[in-house]
Amino acid sequence: VQFVESGGGLVQPGGSLTLSCVYSGFTPDYYAIGWFRQAPGKEREGVSCISNDDKITYYPDSVKGRFTISRDNFKNTMFLQMNNLKPEDTGVYYCAAEYRRLTCSTDPGSYDYWGQGTQVTVSS
Repeated sequence: VQFVESGGGLVQPGGSLTLSCVYSGFTPDYYAIGWFRQAPGKEREGVSCISNDDKITYYPDSVKGRFTISRDNFKNTMFLQMNNLKPEDTGVYYCAAEYRRLTCSTDPGSYDYWGQGTQVTVSS
């Protein structure tokens, strides 16, 4: 299983970034996918997830209305569109996949495969 993440970087508050994650080595039809972040000294937290059939998405209140998760199983790629970024969004962002159908979770402990992470820094 392999993930290749891209799209992180430095952005000013109020700006936007789109993270991408190309995955291989598993059958995406049977997996929910999620994005997580980890700030220095803090635990890894889920910021979004989407079910294997794309019908269920979930966002915590901290990012709801600003982040959008999507996936393209034909291209084996997942995305996280982040708008109106805030300094508290700073951290290493990870894509991940869990063997779960028809729903999704933002519990890091339930995920089976992880990307290597990409740094997002929101600062003026």
